[in-house]
Amino acid sequence: MNNATLTCSDIALGETIVCPSGLAGSLRGMKVREERVLSDRALAKGGGQLDALLAACWERLDDAGPYLFDDSRVDWLRVLQGDRFYALLQLRILTYGADYAFQVTCQEAACRAPIAWEIDLRELPVRALSPESREAFTAGNRFAFRLPREGRLVTFRLLTGADEQKLASAKRAAGAHLFTALLAHRVTEVEGIDAKDRRRFLEDLPLSDADALLDEFDRVDCGVETSIEVECPHCMARQSVELPFGPTFFLPGKKRTARRLSSPG
Repeated sequence: MNNATLTCSDIALGETIVCPSGLAGSLRGMKVREERVLSDRALAKGGGQLDALLAACWERLDDAGPYLFDDSRVDWLRVLQGDRFYALLQLRILTYGADYAFQVTCQEAACRAPIAWEIDLRELPVRALSPESREAFTAGNRFAFRLPREGRLVTFRLLTGADEQKLASAKRAAGAHLFTALLAHRVTEVEGIDAKDRRRFLEDLPLSDADALLDEFDRVDCGVETSIEVECPHCMARQSVELPFGPTFFLPGKKRTARRLSSPG
């Protein structure tokens, strides 16, 4: 696959899905028994809720893509973050349909009004994993980038499901130092800097270099573009927001809920 920008509808074929890396197989919508997974507080606290959902609803592996699984089952902890989110997006579409309604708060300080918005999840752009990135990932998940201002070569990795679980704990512990924690988790080496001094180096990194590094993370990775432009109906300001992804993401859509509430009985 090349690194072209697609959309979710371009590579989702019924219940057979092809993830951005090339991982492919059959996925079914959620059944009543999956409600236990959604309501399991222990799984949610430990970060295993999404893995349990994917494992329960993934029915058949057709192509392992860049992954070397021990058997025909998908080990979601080893799957790239972009593939995991794409599969979860398709799971939501297969279960409740593509329409997704959500609410955000206007970012204008003088307004701060609630914005009710609805999108078609199939229209979100999807970035495939490039052949170069696939080769680097399978060769040890090592990517190199030279910082434009500092001039040092930085080695980093793409995030997997296991990293997501570790980052959940890191975010709770990081507090105000969350950005540093995120960089430290992805950067594995810095040219001329000892491992024990790497975190301090990242804390002192010029923001221009940090921005360039984040851009490189995005360039070589795969996944779904979750930045959405909305318009406030009160002040008419247009703003970019992130697709809300929380507990309500796997609940019925607005139209389904409205039909249920309006049904007699």
